[in-house]
Parts: sequence; C-alpha cells; structure tokens
Amino acid sequence: MPLRAPHPDAIADCVLAAFNKLPAKFKPRALANGGRESVPLAGIVLCRANGTNGETHYDGRKSSSSLTCVSLATGMRCLPQSKLAQAKGNVLHDWHAEILAIRGFNRWILEECLELARAGREKQAGEWVAWRRAPTLQHETEREPDTTPVTEADRATQPFTLGPQISIHMYVSQAPCGDASMELLMSRQPSSEPWTHAAPSADPDDMLGRGHFDQLGVVRRKPSRPDAPVTASKSCSDKLAMKQITGLLSGLVSGLVWPEGSYVKSVVLPGKDIVREAVKRCWGTDGRMKELGQMEERCGMKFLPFKMEATSRVFEYAAPDEGAVGSNLSALWTPRKSEVLIKGVLQGRKQFDPKGASCVSRREMWKLAREVAEVSGASEVYEALDSTTYGGAKIRMRGERERVKEEVKRTAFKGWRTNSGDEQWSLDNA
Repeated sequence: MPLRAPHPDAIADCVLAAFNKLPAKFKPRALANGGRESVPLAGIVLCRANGTNGETHYDGRKSSSSLTCVSLATGMRCLPQSKLAQAKGNVLHDWHAEILAIRGFNRWILEECLELARAGREKQAGEWVAWRRAPTLQHETEREPDTTPVTEADRATQPFTLGPQISIHMYVSQAPCGDASMELLMSRQPSSEPWTHAAPSADPDDMLGRGHFDQLGVVRRKPSRPDAPVTASKSCSDKLAMKQITGLLSGLVSGLVWPEGSYVKSVVLPGKDIVREAVKRCWGTDGRMKELGQMEERCGMKFLPFKMEATSRVFEYAAPDEGAVGSNLSALWTPRKSEVLIKGVLQGRKQFDPKGASCVSRREMWKLAREVAEVSGASEVYEALDSTTYGGAKIRMRGERERVKEEVKRTAFKGWRTNSGDEQWSLDNA
C-alpha cells in the first residue's frame, strides 16, 4: 500500500517546531527599532508509515505516517566567484537556506551510514539506512543457476541504500530564488519595465542574475545587488530542478548510497509564494524540463518531479513585504550536528581560517565520506576518494551521475556554468 502523502501544514510544522527549539543564538537578531532581521528557512522532513492500521487526523485530513525533521537551515548569502580559490574546501560556496539544508541532509545520511558500518553486516539496517543486498553470483555453487536478470542495482558498488517506506519532503519559508520566483519579483517592482542593470554578456554561457526578468525559463546565478561581486552559484530554483534528476544526494554521497529513494516527493511553500505558471515552467513536465519526461532510469536516477504544496503556516522571521533587514547569520541543524555560520564559516572564525570549516564544507564532507568507505569495506569507493586533491577525488568518483547531469545541462539547462576554482587542495594541508 503506497504511503499516504503528509499534509503540507504537518511538514511545515515539523520544520518550524525543530527550529523553534533552537537557542536564541541560531535565530535572527533583534533590531534597535524593535523589529527583527529576516532570513529564509528550509528543512528536510522524512515521512514513514507507522506500521499500523490505525489512522490519525491532521487538520481534518487522515494520516498514517510519522514525520521527522532531519535537517534545517537558514541563510541567504553565497561566496563570490573571485574568492573560490581562497576557500580550499573550508568555506561554503552557497549557504542559501535550501542548499544548506540539503548539505545538512547529506551529512546526516553519511553519519547514519557510518553508524551502521560500525555495527557490521550482522545488523542489516539502521533506523533510516540499510545495507544493499549483495548481487547473486551465478554458478558459484552446484545449485541451479539464478536466471533472474542482473540489474544496474546489482552491479552498482554503493554499499548503502535508504530504508523502505520512506518519503522525503521539503519545506521552504519563501519562494526559492531564480526562475520560480521571477513573477513575484516583478510584482514587487514600482515599474513594469524589465530590469536592465547589467548589459547582456557576449558569452552565451554567462548566466543572468537578478536582472532581465523579462527572460523566463533560463538558468540563473544567485541574485544580488547590481554592484555586488559576481557569483557562479546557480539559483535555488535551478539547483532544486537538478535534484529532480539526481535526487538529493551529493556527488560524494551518491558513491556510497544508492540514489533511488533520495528524491523529494513534495516541496511545501507558503500559499502566497506559489505562482503556478512559474512552478510549471521551472520544475514541471510541461516547462523547460519537458524533454526529460522520456528519460529512462539510469543507475537509480530518472526525472521525478516533486509536487508543489501550499501551507498556511508563516515563519516568524520571514521577510515582510517592505523594509526587511536581511540577516548575515545562518543556522544549520541536524539531529547530530548544529552550527551557527557567518560568511560560510563557523561564527567567531575568520572567513578563510581552516578551523572555521563547517561540518558540511567540502573538506569535512570528503573526510567523512572517506571514513564511511573505509569502515564499510567499500574498497572501490575508498580508492576513488583516496586522492591527492579534492578535484582528483571528484574526477575519480564521476560515473553515470555526471553523465546524466551533462545530458540535462545540454537539454533543459542550457547555459549552466560550473562554479569551479576550489578543487586543487588536499586533506593534508589547509
């Protein structure tokens, strides 16, 4: 029996309740005029059947599932492209709430895998992840050979998989930046004239930012003031769109965890932030991703669009329509980790100080992925991760996932530009 979809208000409440329990230092600060700073919030919620025939009610709607928030984050900043070479894996490139929450989810998944790996193969599954079944080798005994077709999953080297009967949902306190929020952005302008602060680039691979809102359905970089340093971080709308093909797992994590089951089933937004035309154009099967509708499953990956749901819940620190003062503080929380970040590093540390690296930074995630591979006995994955440089590890880990991404960029996401410049560093030096 398929798992009943949870009520969107229940998903929002799950994230908001987890945020409300955080200490004051994780939240936007009070202003001298009696107001407060504003910041977007995003969270990842897992839904699992209770395993009983009984049903409960949520706001008048039946439910037979339990919800758990496994990652939440606030944030609205990113690193300029000119500073990438200084990051050396210690500074986050993008700490918009949605992206930081997804990084937190990946960290949490790796920690779940490490816990199961330390318990050994005798323990078949943890609370959220499980060992993947080993492929059956034919003719290894005198028994009749197994005539079951060998699948891509059988050949795959990932030792882990997400548990069964789990669905993933995401709550975001405001429309993600980029294509999904362009109509909202336009509606708030004093003039209907398109923004033309920056002249179109002669380079066809250059991405638009906040300007030129007359151009819809295109890949955009993170928006900023016209005078702000340029970033090559893609908008949250575009990054979430790509997650409809790859699932939520990052490149390093997908080398250890089979991606099937890591797809977001629904994204919950405040009703006032949902523009149906924008949703269809940005993420739907009839918009810019239309050509991907016929995409065949490859190594557990295929185009699985999420459902957009509206919630009546309002985040306490959401930006008011006018006069919002954005917070430069970000919060990251998972059931295992919590951090306060400023400028992409731990609060209280200078931006490029190696001791300021977040638990979800490239450096710390590479360390953890390598440890999981070693403890779990995934020798092929460990070999790939045991590279001299981070860039080398990424190249070695490239497989079908990267080929799928490149295909998607050529079709649905033309103009997608790689945010490169932070690859040539090792774990042996800062």
